[in-house]
Amino acid sequence: MINLIKEACDAGARQSKACKTLEISSRTLQRWCENGMVKTDGREKPVTGRQPHNKLSPVEQQEVLDIANSEEFAHLSPNQIVPVLVDQGRYIASESTFNRE
Repeated sequence: MINLIKEACDAGARQSKACKTLEISSRTLQRWCENGMVKTDGREKPVTGRQPHNKLSPVEQQEVLDIANSEEFAHLSPNQIVPVLVDQGRYIASESTFNRE
């Protein structure tokens, strides 16, 4: 897109008209360029490898799977399993976690 605007400007078109044709503002083009060169993406990179502090351990994950697949609960959805377990005095994981596992 930047090259198209540059070509149009080199051919005598105004930058504002070229930007309007491509449906971007001149200010957007200014943010994308610096000293005639295209700027690199200045956004921070996402942190990789980070795990939530409340992530289930492999043992807990297996327990969720074992419960969900047991004969007692196999026919129930997670929003039915969790309340039954709580009534029994057992809280293993949330309904959302049961859905994910």
